[in-house]
Amino acid sequence: MDRYICIHGHFYQPPRETPWLEEIELQDSAAPYHDWNERITAECYAPNASSRILDDANRIVKIENNYARISFNFGPTLLSWLERKSPEAYAAILEADALSRERFSGHGSAIAQAYNHVIMPLASKRDKETQVLWGIRDFERRFGRRPEGMWLPETAVDLESLDILAEHGILFTILAPHQAKSVRLIGESVWNDVSGARVDPSMPYRVPLESGRSIAVFFYDGPISRGVAFERLLYKGEYLADRLVGAFSATRKRPQLVHIATDGETYGHHHPRGDMALAYALDYIERNELATLTNYGEFLAKAPPTHEAQIHEQTAWSCPHGVARWRADCGCNSGAPAGWNQQWRAPLRNALDWLRDEVAPRFESEGRVLFGHPWRARNHYIDVVLDPGDESVDRFLRTIGHRELDQAQRVRALELLELQRNAMLMYTSCGWFFNDVSGIETQQILRYAGRVLQLAKRCFGVDLEPDFLTRLARATSNLPDSGTGRDVYERFVRPATIEFAGVAAHHAIASLFESFPTRSRLYCYDVEREDVEIFEAGSAKVSAGKLRIRSRVTQEVQRVMFGVLYLGDVKLTGGSRPIDGDEAYQTLRSALADPELRNDFAAVVRLLDRTFESLPFSIRSLFRDEQRSILALIWDAALAEAEAAFRTLHDRYVPLVKLHSDLSVPLPKVLYAAAEADLNLRLRRALERDELSLALVAGLLAQAESEHVTLDHASLAYTFKKTLDRVVASFAAAPRDVSTLETLQATVALARSLPFEIELGKAQNVYYGMLGRAGERNGASIEEHERWVELFRSLGAMLSMQQRLVDSALDLAATPSGS
Repeated sequence: MDRYICIHGHFYQPPRETPWLEEIELQDSAAPYHDWNERITAECYAPNASSRILDDANRIVKIENNYARISFNFGPTLLSWLERKSPEAYAAILEADALSRERFSGHGSAIAQAYNHVIMPLASKRDKETQVLWGIRDFERRFGRRPEGMWLPETAVDLESLDILAEHGILFTILAPHQAKSVRLIGESVWNDVSGARVDPSMPYRVPLESGRSIAVFFYDGPISRGVAFERLLYKGEYLADRLVGAFSATRKRPQLVHIATDGETYGHHHPRGDMALAYALDYIERNELATLTNYGEFLAKAPPTHEAQIHEQTAWSCPHGVARWRADCGCNSGAPAGWNQQWRAPLRNALDWLRDEVAPRFESEGRVLFGHPWRARNHYIDVVLDPGDESVDRFLRTIGHRELDQAQRVRALELLELQRNAMLMYTSCGWFFNDVSGIETQQILRYAGRVLQLAKRCFGVDLEPDFLTRLARATSNLPDSGTGRDVYERFVRPATIEFAGVAAHHAIASLFESFPTRSRLYCYDVEREDVEIFEAGSAKVSAGKLRIRSRVTQEVQRVMFGVLYLGDVKLTGGSRPIDGDEAYQTLRSALADPELRNDFAAVVRLLDRTFESLPFSIRSLFRDEQRSILALIWDAALAEAEAAFRTLHDRYVPLVKLHSDLSVPLPKVLYAAAEADLNLRLRRALERDELSLALVAGLLAQAESEHVTLDHASLAYTFKKTLDRVVASFAAAPRDVSTLETLQATVALARSLPFEIELGKAQNVYYGMLGRAGERNGASIEEHERWVELFRSLGAMLSMQQRLVDSALDLAATPSGS
């Protein structure tokens, strides 16, 4: 069969880590999830690793790893997050590439991506090269092989970028059809104009480059790709399959490829259950032998280019104005309100370009002393980014260093390279993509710029921030309250900037509420408590301590002392400073050991003020996640009191509430608020218990229905899913334990009875994985095995498994009735 289909998914999220902590802090807009990476993983990345194919009765007949049957790339920074935070999804992605090599003649479906999604035509040549090298090295470390292809962010392209890809062994890339300028048969001299997306997308093209190198380019099918991304092609899997198969032409007497490319998040995040439509379409095509599934590497090997192509440079798939979306007010936005503009884009880019060009020669000068070849050192620094341990740093410095470095020089070397890493991260494309300079994506790239400014001041002794902010002030927000880019920086970036004293402040305040071991990790810092003493003063607490703090990123070490006074609720004050000798700390500690002084709060404040010169500590000094946790602790007593009051009020007037409901008379707001708060709180507590009471939950649900109380479905579903996942994990650890299976069955039964949808994916995955060995007795008695089989079959029905599938796995295939 000479008809081939390839579906490419570009899976990507912008890096969201705070550059001072190297972790994503709580993002309320992603609730009930911790952050947007976690939410999109639950909606897209994990489901595509185990996507359901259903029969006509909506029963599961198969669970497929979509990644193994499509072409895909994942942003390296996203893969780094998945590796740490969602290891199951991460492992499934790596496994999919291995499976695809078996399926597609040794060609893996994963391709690389330029590292952190910069718009390549707008980048300096040095940055382009580092982006490509980092993308390749990241890919090699994860997938254990060289990448054949590389995704250009936003498919933004110029010939220089293509030449760098080819120079480093990349065989192909993927572009939009409107990026093709002209084509010709290899060996012919006349070019045929195909501008306006008139290129034939069914074959690869060779793009000749001035260096004498060349690279293959696949121009994807634009109309079908748009149909998947923005229309209703994912409403049913058959729609997608039929549209793909319908693109073949009987007039082509050669191998032809129908292929599409979209954001991977289309399959589940943008279009709920889009992963299932994709899985069904792929299965439908294969089952009915409508075409052969392939990936780009395999097809390129089977059908090498017969034609050459020229491209339109400075173009991208998501902007009809070239690459203006990332540098000008071109009119492209993501649903901006009427009257808004994006005139802020140009001054934002100009400010970042100025900063990049200010630090580059200084980096060269300092780096030449430490590395000999500073830009070569930056290219190799990806090995430390991927493995930031001390041994990795030692290997890296031996590889690129031209002399032995002492500890201070090691720190300076790592600071210089971190400056350059952040100087690339600040160009992440999402900072310009959306509607306003005050958006969270732009705030994020300004945080990276803030880290560059901080390190420039430390490494070069120059304060570039005032001039940077002057340029940033030219970027005017559409929101009057947001002001300019300068205001956004001062409101969101400067408060997030952290020095070692800030790490000490967090640890000092958190120590008042929880216990810490002598050595602990706080994000990307190691904290050693050399001495910490907490003194009681009635209901107040006074704490003093000295810490040894080490950055895991730059290996810098500082000793810091702190003192803090906590007066209850959110009333606290204190300060911290580097230790240049133990005398000041011993004086502070000795003074606070005096009970008479401790009970004189004004005297304590004066002592702290003399010691630290300023007292900046407050609850705001805590990092965001810990801030929420400690605020919850502070409010525990008050909330318990409020909950008791709501419950008392609600219970007292239940007959009256029911009467109002029966008569369809609206409740007074205060009574309705009490009923709503009480029932939601009681339900949440009932659903998060390890030992679930079905009767209790059913009673609360019935009461909520009878009283017409609105339940917080999203929060309750999220709470119960965590409980269910714990039960599933217990079953996975001891799948032959009858009592564990009984607990899982009861929990799933409860999930199916709730008036809101519970995601059963993890339970279904574990169950499906058990089918291959479900009929084994494993030493169980006949009675135990029969009970286990009975429960297992019943659970399969609850989990929407096709009965024939379960019976086959249990070697109990159904027989005609009466036989």
